[in-house]
This record gives sequence, structure tokens and C-alpha cells, in this order.
Amino acid sequence: MKDTNTETKPEKVGTTEAAFLLNISTARLRLLLRQGRLKGAKKVKRFWVIPLNGRGMPEITPGRRGPQGTWNKGFRTGNTFIHVLRREIDHNRDHGTSFPAISVKQGDRNDRCHEAEILGNCKIVYRPHKPNRSQAGGARLWVEVEPDVEIIRKFFRDTELDENQPQGSS
Repeated sequence: MKDTNTETKPEKVGTTEAAFLLNISTARLRLLLRQGRLKGAKKVKRFWVIPLNGRGMPEITPGRRGPQGTWNKGFRTGNTFIHVLRREIDHNRDHGTSFPAISVKQGDRNDRCHEAEILGNCKIVYRPHKPNRSQAGGARLWVEVEPDVEIIRKFFRDTELDENQPQGSS
């Protein structure tokens, strides 16, 4: 029987993704790169290519002096929050634009997209009197996803959105 599991983790990442995985700033990561402390990291033209270990994390060699490093040594924890941006939807309607109106907040990272496919368990939370302050304005309705669940973000061009619009609507 064939294995149909298509979930693949990247073997190499750039500086932004590596800093996110380690839960450190990109400036700190660049300092570690200059010191040669990331195992297997190579500079290709202007960009760093950083390999991941078996746990999906960049490996940092310990320094010679100072305190022990406090970077993240395991997988990121903390739920992912997905918000529908009502103001962006109103702006798109009023101005005929199609800016992404879905916000996917994962740790310190906040990506916007047109469609979010959740590949696992999630829950929809509505708290009218206790809003989620992780978003500006405090969302009262959001989708909460466990940290190990993969989310596929999709983006569309304006022409693709117009083609999918039902005939006779404007």
C-alpha cells in the first residue's frame, strides 16, 4: 500500500523562518550566523540557507562564554488564531479591491490571506464580552487551531476573484 501522506516539512529555511522557529529576533540570528554558530548554514548570494535537524529546528552550537542560550530548542507551542478582518472586507466592498481579509496569527507572526485551509482539529470561539486582544481592536469571534495543525494559506489575484463571481452580480 502506498503512503499518501503529502505533509512535508522544509529541510532548509531562510533567516526569518529560522528566527521564528528559534523564537529569537532576526538580528540575533544574523549575529549567530556571523559567528558561525548555526550548523550547516551557508550563504547563497545574498541569502542564508539554514538546514533543519530531525525535529525541524536549526541547530546552534553553544558559545564559549556567557550564559546558556535561551532560544527555542523544540517545536513552537501556542495556538494559532484565525480572524476574519471585517474592516478589510468593508474596504474591499467600498473600493472594489480584493485585499486579503483573513489574518492567521501564529506566535509573533501575522500573515494575511484570501483562504485558509485547516488540516486538523480547530474550534470557533465567540466571546462578545471578553475579546481576544491578540488582534487590534479585540476580536470577538475567531478560529483557534492547535500548534501542531498545519494551515495552508492561499492568495488570489483580482482576475481570479472576478472569474469566480456568479453571473449577474456586481
